[in-house]
Amino acid sequence: MGDRDWRPFVYGGLASCVAEFGTFPIDTTKTRLQVQGQKLDVNHAALKYRGMIDCFLQIWKYEGFKALYAGIWPAVLRQATYGTIKFGTYYSLKKIVVKHYGSETITINVSCAVTAGALSSAIANPTDVLKVRMQVRGTHGNVSLVGCFKDVYMHEGISGLWRGVSPTAQRAAVIAAVELPVYDYCKSRLLNTFGDSVANHFISSFVASLGSAVASTPIDVVRTRLMNQRKLKHVTGTISTHIYAGTIDCFIQTFKNEGFWAFYKGFIPAWVRMGPWNIIFFVTYEQLKKLY
Repeated sequence: MGDRDWRPFVYGGLASCVAEFGTFPIDTTKTRLQVQGQKLDVNHAALKYRGMIDCFLQIWKYEGFKALYAGIWPAVLRQATYGTIKFGTYYSLKKIVVKHYGSETITINVSCAVTAGALSSAIANPTDVLKVRMQVRGTHGNVSLVGCFKDVYMHEGISGLWRGVSPTAQRAAVIAAVELPVYDYCKSRLLNTFGDSVANHFISSFVASLGSAVASTPIDVVRTRLMNQRKLKHVTGTISTHIYAGTIDCFIQTFKNEGFWAFYKGFIPAWVRMGPWNIIFFVTYEQLKKLY
């Protein structure tokens, strides 16, 4: 491996953190929309928010602008690990495989992306759990990153930090399998028209975000609910540590109680966030490559 192989890891981590800061309030609305409407949850059974904009405005009005950034630090910590490993592993793996086989193919890109996405998300899962818990609580929780970590660890143990790891890894694999190869494909196809320019990076990342949002939102809904479920209550008022027994049970109960479209709760903010997130990320990533 060459002396430049560390750069995709650093560029990926830095670009991910920049993109996270720029789009985090949209992610907060997505999380709130995904947990509402659960029939077994007295706190979220009622549809409090009518959509992304209504959710954004209600959070700002009743909890303050700060609530839109509740969970930002575990999110940034997540991107510092997840983003660094994901993009660094993807581009490094692709470089190794292409060097071995002699040419780049869609199969190679998808395989490298799935591996990178699943591995990085599994490692970074604890930060994702903390982010979701803090987003759902908002300013009402009034808890810091360290305080949230202590709360999860003390009451749920180390396994609590890996709650929802299975759908998280699946979601990351799906997103990576769609997002990274589509971006690389669009970018290469647009080189003759736009060259290696910001316009090319902008269009390619926007197209990639639509595909990944459609493919990953159902898994994302399940992941969010599993990560947040310790704080939920049954309608009887008794504390429940397991509203859903696992990924499959969450899929079944969500479909049974809320119907198919429940799996696309938060789709609009998910896509609206993915678009700018990918644009900020890939433009930042490409500029860092040029800068150094």
